[in-house]
This record gives sequence, C-alpha cells and structure tokens, in this order.
Amino acid sequence: MDYVDKIKIIKVDITKKQVDIIVNAANKELAGGGGVDGAIHRAAGPEMMDELKEKYKGCSVGEARKTKGYDLQAKLVYHAVGPIWRGGKNNEDELLRYAYSYCYDLMYIDNFKTIAFPAISCGVYNFPLQRAAKIVKEITLEKIKEHKQIKKVIFCLFSDKAFEIYQKTFADVLNN
Repeated sequence: MDYVDKIKIIKVDITKKQVDIIVNAANKELAGGGGVDGAIHRAAGPEMMDELKEKYKGCSVGEARKTKGYDLQAKLVYHAVGPIWRGGKNNEDELLRYAYSYCYDLMYIDNFKTIAFPAISCGVYNFPLQRAAKIVKEITLEKIKEHKQIKKVIFCLFSDKAFEIYQKTFADVLNN
C-alpha cells in the first residue's frame, strides 16, 4: 500500500490545520490544561469546554470523547486521553495504542476522511518519543488498511525533536 499521499508529518500548530478532525491530547477530567490541550481550548473558544462539561463526566485513559470544532477550522475535536508514563510497566504502550485506535475508529464511524494528531502523551505525560512513534506508526498503518475512507493523517508536531523522530520512524513508508 502507498502511504506517501496519506501520511504527513509536519512541524506546525495543530490548531491551524484545516481537517475534518483535530485530536486533542486531553486529561481524564477533560478539564483543559497546558500544552496542546490548552492551545486547542483557547483556539476553539469557551463553547468547547461548555460542551465537554455538559456531555461528559471525564474520559478513561485509552479512549476519546468528541466535540464540535467551534472556532477551529476542523469540524470536530476528539479529546483523546493517553497514559502517563510510569516506566513502561503499567500497560502504557497498550493504552497509547488504544487512544489512537479509538480516534481512528470514531473517525470511521463518523465517516470523515482527514485527521490531525499531536504526539499524545509525549509532553507533560513523559511518554518516550521514539517508543510512542513506533506505536503510532503501527496503529496508523493498520487503521489506514482497515478504514479505506481515510484520505489523510497529519501528525502535527511541536518540537524539532518530535518532528525528527517521527520522520525517522515513518521514513521507510514515506520514502519508497
């Protein structure tokens, strides 16, 4: 399968992407926060937080909840909760995999074609970037094969380090 046209890795502010879905690296309380979570909440406007409070009482690690995009260019935001890194002995790899998988499956159910992800759990949750990138690559390739309607997956990375690690991890499928 040719992934070159379907996967894009860029260093950019995720809140500026014009896609069907932006994924937010949320906390279990869905209460907003720092990093990408705070940036998405600020860019979307207060209505997004109002919708979260009205519809949900939090979210389990490895799952996601959805809201409208409000002032973002995206139609929806999936608020995915990744694991806090605790040394790798607390099912962190599987929980991260579930968070991405949950978003791809929601995307399929909602019948959308484009999605933008941050590096979930790799900021204040301290998930090792290289380890996360391998998991993300594996689940992304699997879900692109499974869900034929996926046209574009964009990884919007904030730091040079994250960008370089994702580029290296995906190099074999993006440079063929």
